[in-house]
Amino acid sequence: MNEALLRELVPAVIGVLVRRGADFASAEDAVQEALIRALATWPDDPPRDPKAWLVAVAWHRFLDAARAEASRRGRELAVDAEPPAGPTPAADDTLRLYFLCAHPTLPPGSAVALTLRAVGGLTTRQIAAAYLVPEATMAQRISRAKRRIAGLPFDRPGDLGTVLRVLYLVFNEGYGGDVDLAAEAIRLTRQLTALTGEPEVAGLLALMLLHHARRATRTGPGGRLIPLGEQDRSRWDTALIAEGVSILQAALARDRLGEYQAQAAIAALHADAPSTGETDWVQIVEWYDELLAITGSPVVRLNRAVAVGEADGPQAGLAALAEVDPGLPRYAAVTAYLHERAGDLPRAAELYAEAARAATSLPEHNHLTREAARVRQRPRP
Repeated sequence: MNEALLRELVPAVIGVLVRRGADFASAEDAVQEALIRALATWPDDPPRDPKAWLVAVAWHRFLDAARAEASRRGRELAVDAEPPAGPTPAADDTLRLYFLCAHPTLPPGSAVALTLRAVGGLTTRQIAAAYLVPEATMAQRISRAKRRIAGLPFDRPGDLGTVLRVLYLVFNEGYGGDVDLAAEAIRLTRQLTALTGEPEVAGLLALMLLHHARRATRTGPGGRLIPLGEQDRSRWDTALIAEGVSILQAALARDRLGEYQAQAAIAALHADAPSTGETDWVQIVEWYDELLAITGSPVVRLNRAVAVGEADGPQAGLAALAEVDPGLPRYAAVTAYLHERAGDLPRAAELYAEAARAATSLPEHNHLTREAARVRQRPRP
């Protein structure tokens, strides 16, 4: 092995990493680690293109270090997970990494998956669950994305929409159980709102704040799930709700409606209602109509059916379900709820049990199993 060649390549490789977005010190550290690996492997397996080999290995080392640093910051946030209202904290390099990993040569779905894995710190299993696909399928998608961008220049960062999607999924994973991720997503979205001034970025921040305001009431002892209708609304964080509503109103005033603003409007209507029965379900259906027109999402169509059932009665909700794919996750649970409201208790209990068997998490399984048992014990009308 020609060690002189290695020394000659070092400045060029560092330069490539810096152009891709690494700071000089981190690039230097990553190249040093790549050199150590080269000394160990090249004598037995010399690469055809030494420079390309060093760039690829050093860049992966840099991304690993950046992800570890992001995870460390998240653990530190656990001391006080609740994201404070007020001025945006000083920016760091994390957002830049989000944009760099969302490379424009990648399809949006692959860019999101790669960024969640490389920077967001999510496992392949968590990402697969968010996308509703098998873990093996997601692993292949991430591997293909890595191969596709290997050796490409990183002077064209990804688009804003892809980064918003990543932040949204990171928040949802955190909101589902890991508060560190939710707080980190809010922190980064605050930064992005201040940097861009885009109404859809503000809509995403409002959505996060309105959902996070209910965090303390979503689970009970032992991680037991508490549905929205049973949550203690007196424990909702009114400061976060007020901030979220204020941000949303300013975004909607720009008259450039996007999916996150529409979702935030639905969340705001829930936050404003003193109880489930006093919720403005008619207006929520109207917002779901707007959201469905924007996204065409089958999940939105499913949630809309629930809102229709609340606004116009369970039979109307069941009719709305006729437009929804029965294979969609939560379809059985929603159908069970509407059948229970319609008075068909045997069918509701059967569907709750079916939904429990298909549940992807233990808390959800336990909740649906309890619902099935509760309905079986109800007196028949």
